[in-house]
Amino acid sequence: MTDLSALNQNRTRARAMLSPALFLHEDAILEVQERLNEVNRRFTSPAVVTPFADLWRNVMPTARIIADTDVLDLNAGAHDLVIHAMALHWANDPVGQLVQCRRALIPDGLFIGLLFGGQTLAQLRSCLAEAEVRVTGGLSPRVLPMAEIRDLGGLLQRAGFALPVADSFRRTVRYRDAFHLMADLRAMGEGNALLQRQRRATKRAIFDEAAKLYQNEFADADGLIPATFELICLTGWAPDDSQQKPLRPGSATHRLSEHLGSTEKTLPREPGDG
Repeated sequence: MTDLSALNQNRTRARAMLSPALFLHEDAILEVQERLNEVNRRFTSPAVVTPFADLWRNVMPTARIIADTDVLDLNAGAHDLVIHAMALHWANDPVGQLVQCRRALIPDGLFIGLLFGGQTLAQLRSCLAEAEVRVTGGLSPRVLPMAEIRDLGGLLQRAGFALPVADSFRRTVRYRDAFHLMADLRAMGEGNALLQRQRRATKRAIFDEAAKLYQNEFADADGLIPATFELICLTGWAPDDSQQKPLRPGSATHRLSEHLGSTEKTLPREPGDG
């Protein structure tokens, strides 16, 4: 799905800018810090998977910072905390990335992953699609398809994490126009890096039409357009015998009626009941 060469070029271009647009990465850092504050534990051997090493090195100077390559430079059982920061949505094998992070954890080590979710850039997606159909009569891949939160929770389980949780929050950013938004996406390193993207230059008329649609359909009273970014946070723990486990069916020692102070009533069986 992802052209890794194009993705690396996009990120290199963003890192070289005087003012890269990394405010969503900064949001992710704040989210991680808040979640770590809620965990009653001191982590001594963290690792961070990120395309923007300097940003994370400034806030976690003791962490091992590694790139989000297909094969992560992580040693088995070497870390008590692994953070996968704002890169998993580009992974060609997201489950493989999660499995590698889980194997890098010691028993009862914590994984936190942050990535863009399926509601990200919903307005831009619809306007680009409608504009391209109007101008060319067809569609081409322009915005990365992103996973929904209900699917990502299942990926944590497939990767072997215990106590998996997936939740999300949204941030709406307002822009002058669609061209201002697309410039910000380039400054984030989030330009089109899809393997099946068109390799020839896009007709200017498509972008002009998309910008007009965006303005007409979504602009607020001040003439600014909203762009929605959904950030999904995944948390899971490397399995360990000390963790809470669900009770086996039928193993309860008390009836619910005892706690409720009520009387159980056995209903008569209907004909044909098993």
